[in-house]
Amino acid sequence: MADKVIEFRNVSFSYGKQPAIDKATFSIEKGDFVGMIGPNGSGKTTVVKLMLGLLKPDSGSITVFGKEIAGFHDWQRVGYVPQKATNFDQNFPASVFEVACMGRVSKAGLMRQLAQSDRDAVEQALEVAGISNLRDSRIGDLSGGQQQRVFIARALASEPDLLILDEPTVGVDQKAQHNFYLLLGQLNKKLGMTLILVSHDVGIVAKNAGKLACVNMNVTMHDTARGIDDALLCAYGADIGRVPHHHD
Repeated sequence: MADKVIEFRNVSFSYGKQPAIDKATFSIEKGDFVGMIGPNGSGKTTVVKLMLGLLKPDSGSITVFGKEIAGFHDWQRVGYVPQKATNFDQNFPASVFEVACMGRVSKAGLMRQLAQSDRDAVEQALEVAGISNLRDSRIGDLSGGQQQRVFIARALASEPDLLILDEPTVGVDQKAQHNFYLLLGQLNKKLGMTLILVSHDVGIVAKNAGKLACVNMNVTMHDTARGIDDALLCAYGADIGRVPHHHD
């Protein structure tokens, strides 16, 4: 039996009187590459915030790496790249290496100076993200795709077992997107990292992820190889015709 990285059991959450998630029960296992889809307002961001412990469920329970989330403290095992990671001051005077070092803080601690082992981990993260050659560049001088890789490296610097990405390619050109998804595939297949990718691009998700988490007040898991049409019906509540298209 595979290890469960994330498990929701009858989880409900409301913003005041407005329900967002209703009795969601699902699990994500070690080594999964899960694409999370659903229309605007369906609850995708709420599910992610519940996974990260940023929101507390009104009812039900959540476990992270087998531990109840309220008592889980090993957050360095979880890397997170938010939707607007690259939406920052372009004049921010920090190098690629310095930004990536920020991902080491959760492991090293705020008050401890980075040791050589920490710096080595950052260098390794830059190498995995394919941007070692940019380590001394100012982040504001990079392209959108390069900047996104810097924030991936920042997340990787903590050596996570789970990486959650919320709409990571917004504002990134198609060529950079293609290379970005190749990187995610390598992280999943070569390093065995568990990935959760939130995206509106159903075609990209179906092509790259092994499972789909369809969110629309609830969460239903589907296998992408067989369940794309069922997943669309579940997530969007309608029979949607798909037009073949390519991103390469």
